[in-house]
Amino acid sequence: MWRTSRSFAKCIRLDSTEFHFGPFNQFVQRRWGKPANTAQTRLEDRTRDSKLDRIAANLRKLRIILNLHELMSNRKRGPFVSVQLMSRWRNIVGLNVGVGEFIQKYPHIFEVFIHPIRRNMCCRVTSKWEDLMAEEAGVIRESESKEALWRLKKLLMMSKNGTLHVHALRMIRKELGLPEDFRDSILNEYKSDFELVDLETVKMVSSKDDERLGVAEIEKWREKEYKDKWLSELETKYAFPIQYPTGFKIKGGVREKMRNWQRLPYLKAYEEDNAGGFSRSSNVVERYEKRAVAMIHELLSLTVEKMVDVQRLSHFKKDFGMEVNVRELLLSHPGIFYISTRGKTQVVFLREAYAKGCLIEPNPIHVVRKKMLDLILGNGQMVKLATIGGSRALHDTMKQPYTRFRVKELENVIDNVVWKIAQPVDLFFDIVPPNFGFLLVHLRVPCHILFLLTMNHIVAADKKCSN
Repeated sequence: MWRTSRSFAKCIRLDSTEFHFGPFNQFVQRRWGKPANTAQTRLEDRTRDSKLDRIAANLRKLRIILNLHELMSNRKRGPFVSVQLMSRWRNIVGLNVGVGEFIQKYPHIFEVFIHPIRRNMCCRVTSKWEDLMAEEAGVIRESESKEALWRLKKLLMMSKNGTLHVHALRMIRKELGLPEDFRDSILNEYKSDFELVDLETVKMVSSKDDERLGVAEIEKWREKEYKDKWLSELETKYAFPIQYPTGFKIKGGVREKMRNWQRLPYLKAYEEDNAGGFSRSSNVVERYEKRAVAMIHELLSLTVEKMVDVQRLSHFKKDFGMEVNVRELLLSHPGIFYISTRGKTQVVFLREAYAKGCLIEPNPIHVVRKKMLDLILGNGQMVKLATIGGSRALHDTMKQPYTRFRVKELENVIDNVVWKIAQPVDLFFDIVPPNFGFLLVHLRVPCHILFLLTMNHIVAADKKCSN
């Protein structure tokens, strides 16, 4: 056997793995792994913006509630849905908690009640939410002939061949403020402006009607900077507004690189390279990336909340001719874009459109959605109540010992307590009568004492009514 001395054999530890170097591998080159510098690592290590993250979290709640309302509206049996059926929609709407637990948090949106015949837990939306949904639909219908047409025309002018895939537009129809049936109500209705090449491709008929369509939104900012700050044309002609988040550390040499990047000429969003000068010029990669930045900047400027999902944004790469990694490009310009990772999706914001966590220039659709957010985040008058359940749906959805109901549902639940006692009992909850419920909750009275007190209260009320 080959014997090796302890001094000859060497040992190192890398990532909790022991490697021995002996006579057969002593000349092997030792390499240590370099820290990875990928889009995911830079996304985790970047400086976060708490205000935009809060907006993204609130918009995610609004998106989930809108998806739930859409699924409930598709049911043809009535304006309500059983909670047991709603529990199956958890993965569809993208919830990381149970549906029953989610609807308890928003009593101004969802109204939970017991079906008078089937005796199961059902849910429906409130009248306030229905009014806001009708108001949003009315605002979108009013903007079809102006803002919606204007946005679609500008997007088609930005495309490489003057065409767009209908699927890509359908993915961001809510961000663009388009109705759900925009294909029939806009594309087929305004045939003098749009033409359906095939089932999934739309083409613009003519773009010479209005010269303002070829002016990007960034040009307004450049004109204001040129007039108000008396800057030279070299400093403003190809510049973008830069707003770094609070706490962002600028490394050495970054300011000089950013100054040179701001002066770098590029083909703008609505310009065409007919002469081919873009391909023969110097700094081709930098100019090409700056054009991609301008395309994404203009698309975000056309949206309602100046934000869009990063994954949905990638559907426009082929139509806009952007052969770049969209997320890498967005992370390379933290002063222009911000990617929020709150929730399961990544949402990119246009920094210049927000100030102190609010949209600088709100539009009518955003105003209505702001009312929806106010209704979602508002705290109403609620009471902690629980029922004795024999229904499996109640057991699956109501996981907490106290279930939140609104005050007006209190009488309805108390009336059904007697019926529920006769059913097989799966679990017991505390029952809080309206006269001394809050006192018992704060005193943390045991469950069986609450049960006896409630039964005595119901029996006494029945005797009083019979006399």
